Amino acid sequence: MPSVLPDGDPAPADGLLPASCAHGAGQRTMSFYVHIPFCTVRCGYCDFNTYTATELGSGSSQATYAATVSQEVSFARGVLEKSGVPHRQIDTVFFGGGTPTLLPAGDLVAVLGRIREEFGIKPGAEVTTEANPDSVTRESLQELADGGFTRVSFGMQSAVPHVLKVLERTHDPARVPQVVAWAREAGLDVSVDLIYGTPGESLQDWRTSIEAALSYEPDHISAYALIIEDGTKLAAQIRRGEVPNIDDDDHAEKYQLADELFAAAGLSWYEVSNWARTPEHACRHNLAYWQGGDWWGAGPGAHSHVGGLRWWNVKHPAAYQQRIDGGISPGHGREFPDAAAVQLERTMLLTRINTGLPISELDETGRKKVAGLIADELIDAKQAFGGKIVLTQRGRLLADLVVRELLDF
Repeated sequence: MPSVLPDGDPAPADGLLPASCAHGAGQRTMSFYVHIPFCTVRCGYCDFNTYTATELGSGSSQATYAATVSQEVSFARGVLEKSGVPHRQIDTVFFGGGTPTLLPAGDLVAVLGRIREEFGIKPGAEVTTEANPDSVTRESLQELADGGFTRVSFGMQSAVPHVLKVLERTHDPARVPQVVAWAREAGLDVSVDLIYGTPGESLQDWRTSIEAALSYEPDHISAYALIIEDGTKLAAQIRRGEVPNIDDDDHAEKYQLADELFAAAGLSWYEVSNWARTPEHACRHNLAYWQGGDWWGAGPGAHSHVGGLRWWNVKHPAAYQQRIDGGISPGHGREFPDAAAVQLERTMLLTRINTGLPISELDETGRKKVAGLIADELIDAKQAFGGKIVLTQRGRLLADLVVRELLDF
């Protein structure tokens, strides 16, 4: 959840959506994202819309947050009904942050309960929360599972202490296998998140983290290259020469190592940065984003998408709570991306997943580029002959280049 809000048209106080948002809604999935903006400490690389206790200030409280965000859930139902969007049960729910599990498990269950009351949750729905390894207990994980959560995503990031120190992650690496075991006991599916390319991380450090993660036998692994965001503490440290800058070649070598070790352990890639034990273990919530589903994002700074309209909430928790308490939409701005932007986004997202982009969606110029991309070993020849653009491992490393070629810009 990036901390900088985009430009856009002002969102109306009543939150009502244009009539066009209802068109075809019955053929689209509906998801909920719940943003929990609280963290114990701010990691040096993080640019998300999160707040520590000292940064939060007055006008907002962790203690009342679950009740506040639950009010937005009820508000969402009213907006969709008044806007003529047909009622749909929820396919996936994702609690992200921040650190959602800084709130008591009962608070998260209560918010999920409000979603269930207002919308209904489909049988077999995926319900995920992110968690830091030091923010859960055996009891809290069981309470989440009993309350309807099906999946937990642990922010492991690395198994190497000096790498965690650069990232300013505070958990003990030895705690990760313990919390994974507790989640398993509770009946939850388990994902672990890794970051590669941290300044000072050697290839052997990265191998150590991969092998540790695989030893826990998770259902799903996400592995993201570290991106240095402007305005973060880590960006300032690099600018001052206190830590080395990141290196694209280093990222590529580490990605290839991860992909090979994950595959050897029985995890298959389904998105450039995500691997799953089976197709059923792929993160269905993220797939809903990538495949153009609808979702309502609740919480400060959260983004939503319904029928092509995108909007985003006010950023600060205090401003958010003030809007909710006043019965006013927390929306800050909104937009309908133009046709070119929609095509760019769809091409970028569908080429990143293993089901691919239909070649039929390309214009004549794009279709002519396919043969060259096959020759350059950037897209899979067999899939292309079947009518889909699916990236090779080399193509995944150069995904932005592939998109530029296909769209000729």
